[in-house]
Amino acid sequence: MKKNLTTAVLMTIATTVLLGFLYPLLVTGLAQLIFPKQANGQLIQREGVVIGSRLIGQPFSGPGYFHSRPSAAGAAGYDASASGGSSLGPTNAQLITRVHADVAKLQAENPGVPIPVDLVTTSGSGLDPNITPAAAQFQIRRVASERKIPESEVARRVLENSENRQWGFLGEPRVNVLELNLALDARYGRVH
Repeated sequence: MKKNLTTAVLMTIATTVLLGFLYPLLVTGLAQLIFPKQANGQLIQREGVVIGSRLIGQPFSGPGYFHSRPSAAGAAGYDASASGGSSLGPTNAQLITRVHADVAKLQAENPGVPIPVDLVTTSGSGLDPNITPAAAQFQIRRVASERKIPESEVARRVLENSENRQWGFLGEPRVNVLELNLALDARYGRVH
């Protein structure tokens, strides 16, 4: 019995050191060496100040900016410590009310234009930094009008900031909202 207990305690200590400390340090070190930008969150800086991450979404509410998809992460949305979907089913009254309100607001923005689903639904994490090219196209008129620039110029920025599937088959075509808004600010100035 004593021998079994000693073996169990030593195995617990050995596996804790190996899998709880050494392995994470090795993986972290390799990630820093091979993929340093991704390992550090692909932070985006403006004038030396971190303003966001290429990997984590954030809200944009001004009419001169492209809006991200809705977030269910935390009470106000985009709370990385509360990452996750709302877990609300398609018949949930709270979800139906929110989606109807979002649809009504978007229909007022672009009457008669089909609304891309990602502008009214949340992602699984609630922190998706991307929207579909269709969602970006839907917002071009509003952004161009607010910035007082031609729609063709805004469409050009959307195209420049669109990404195709990785290696031609992974993921979906997407537009990073933060990078697109920063490109607009860099070219046409910030909207206040």
